[in-house]
Amino acid sequence: MELEFAKLHGNGNDFILIDEYGRQVIPDDMKAQFAALYCDRHFGIGGDGVLYLQRSAQADLRMRLFQPDESEAEMCGNGIRCFAKFAFDAGYVGGSCMVETLAGIIRVEMGYENDTFMAAIDMPEPKFGRGDIPATGEGEYHETIDGQEVFAVNVGVPHAVVFVQDTDSIDVEKAGPPIRHHATFPKGANVNFVQRAGNNTLKIRTFERGIEGETLSCGTGATAAAAVAHHLGYVTSPVTVETPGGPLNVQVGEVTRTKGPATTVFHGAIIF
Repeated sequence: MELEFAKLHGNGNDFILIDEYGRQVIPDDMKAQFAALYCDRHFGIGGDGVLYLQRSAQADLRMRLFQPDESEAEMCGNGIRCFAKFAFDAGYVGGSCMVETLAGIIRVEMGYENDTFMAAIDMPEPKFGRGDIPATGEGEYHETIDGQEVFAVNVGVPHAVVFVQDTDSIDVEKAGPPIRHHATFPKGANVNFVQRAGNNTLKIRTFERGIEGETLSCGTGATAAAAVAHHLGYVTSPVTVETPGGPLNVQVGEVTRTKGPATTVFHGAIIF
């Protein structure tokens, strides 16, 4: 028996994609276990998560994302770009589509620009209230955790944002967990260390919930950083967010839109 898959990445944030458009390939009760097994970079294929591409009764497509810790994420900015590239290349959709996620239905506009696949994602509206993040307490989130000044926002998933002088000097694997697991975040939070790097430019490094480590890029993290910086008056839109894996462009306003690339690495098959 062969199980076909594709490997894709968005600025180094990499995913295994299973095409379930025509039929279910992995039973629902095995999807989380599959992600834990095959996201392993030594004994599996390797990836920051497994994307499942499915039909949707509410939109053009449905995306589900399971992470290495077996949790199911609400959505993912780079993940949905990779998902859109596969669907576009397969002919399932054209230059735009609506994707059902646990964070709601997301609009995607996509196509090739000078041989590079680019996708612009209409992200969920940034929500700063503690009840929406979710976080304990009332009002907007502004706390000091482990000596760090922390802001928070929900852009489909919860994100903490910490402004620092120099992202290169941060030990993300050490500084991220105390905030990610802090008691004020009942569902945990992704943690972004953000440097103001110039006119409407931010540098960012992200510790991701569910992966439990730093990733080369985080689409929702870039969006969260831009949204918080804009909310505080540090930047105006659009904002260039430099991740370790490459830049993302974020527009903040009536519609919050994040644009970036997606690349197919290879197609393969697991032999049982």
